[in-house]
Amino acid sequence: MAAQPVVLRICGSASARLVSSQCRSPVLKKQRPLRCSNLRATDDKSKVYKELGLFSLKKKIADAIFRAEMLAETALELEESKCIEQEEMIQENNLWDDLAGSSEIFVNLAGSTKLVDALKDLKYKAEEAKLITELAEIDAINYGLFKQAYEASVDVSKFLDQYEMAKLMKGQYDIEGASLIIKARNQSVYSEAWVKQLVNMYSKWAEKQGFKARIADMDSSASGGLKSATIDLEFQFAYGYLAGERGIHHMISSHNVNEAGAACVDVIPLFLDLAPDLKIADDEVIITTTSSQGEYPGKVRHGVSVQHIPSGITVNCSGERNHFANKMNALNRMKAKLLVIAKEQAVSDVRHINRSEIIDVLQVDVRRYVFYPYKLVHDLRTGTEFPDLNSILEGHIEPLIGAHINLRQ
Repeated sequence: MAAQPVVLRICGSASARLVSSQCRSPVLKKQRPLRCSNLRATDDKSKVYKELGLFSLKKKIADAIFRAEMLAETALELEESKCIEQEEMIQENNLWDDLAGSSEIFVNLAGSTKLVDALKDLKYKAEEAKLITELAEIDAINYGLFKQAYEASVDVSKFLDQYEMAKLMKGQYDIEGASLIIKARNQSVYSEAWVKQLVNMYSKWAEKQGFKARIADMDSSASGGLKSATIDLEFQFAYGYLAGERGIHHMISSHNVNEAGAACVDVIPLFLDLAPDLKIADDEVIITTTSSQGEYPGKVRHGVSVQHIPSGITVNCSGERNHFANKMNALNRMKAKLLVIAKEQAVSDVRHINRSEIIDVLQVDVRRYVFYPYKLVHDLRTGTEFPDLNSILEGHIEPLIGAHINLRQ
């Protein structure tokens, strides 16, 4: 055996080729079963991973079904009793004869009826997910059916999350839609880019709730970022969800202070059905026409600026097609903002607002988004921290929203 290496180094001889062949063949015979063994190991590993994935999927479906069975029936009974009470109130007081004066009651009844229908649909989806899961077990573990059941259970969980969160929001305007006004705190490229990223974050969050965010107003910068933007969220409880976002959002991208960005976020109610009848005297407002560079070169955007003289509040609008529409939109936003301020100061009339006590969102730091030297989202108001920065920027801001809502309780 010691001579084998010498023989293998002899080139060109038949004996060398013969000996070399004899020496290699046992090795080849050993390698073949190894390859088969590796394939079997890979298949076993894939099977284990698939089974683990299936186990996780089944658990998520079961958890959603259990949660629906525990909550849906009770919630449905509660909301149906509300509907009955509201209908009895309308009948007893003959409110059908005074539709204008009792519009708020009819709005509440419509909301309760809609919620009852949604809860009935929830029960159906939970039962559907349960039935599909049972069928999938019978059909030799049909992964397609499990996927279908999982999708139904996701809808169930999402609705229950929203329902439970809505029960915590008891503020006067929490049920309304919302207008988010986002402005770069300064004229730096980083702040303007940061405004654009925040617009994207909130828009994606709205999409995950099953709604569309409408960019009502946008002022682009030469750098490709945004100087400001207004997002209208026209769905229930948008204001309640996002009221805690008011303040300055900081972006820290490097150790260089000059490369940091900051954006101011203001949130005001967007009344979906019935807006409060707030009268503002003509001599209490200053309305001026504004102009700015449009999205395309050579195009000028004309807008309206409305200032409320007693409070000093100023609201701008330039996203509508004409001057009148911009004016009405700006006035509506100003009224909504005044109502929020009056509520914060606990006064019943906006004329009693104390100008010196108005909370300036430009002076309130609410959150830091750290990109360097590590990734972290730090909510300054609640003290919570989240290491998954990318997920937050993709619109998964539910933990931040939930922390703010719990803080308000």
